[in-house]
Amino acid sequence: MDSTTNLLLPFIMPAQAQKFLAHNTALQVLNALVMLSVKDRTLSAPPSTPAEGDRHIVGPSPNGAWVGKAGVVASWQAGTWAFFTPQDGWLAWCVAE
Repeated sequence: MDSTTNLLLPFIMPAQAQKFLAHNTALQVLNALVMLSVKDRTLSAPPSTPAEGDRHIVGPSPNGAWVGKAGVVASWQAGTWAFFTPQDGWLAWCVAE
């Protein structure tokens, strides 16, 4: 098993090179999903100027960088979108509502 079951946080494996990469990836996932608050849940296109840490639930007809990501959590991290598929039991606060 290379990652945790719920948040898919990467484990640091024995004899793994560059252990800091797995650790930093895990921190980014935790930062995006713990105490989950999203700006909205209806946008189908990513905002043109997202701020670091912005999170959205992708709307029903995604386009642009969000194509094929309907219903997932999109988080702007280090200049790119990271996507997380919600699991049963996740709760999110929607700021727009």
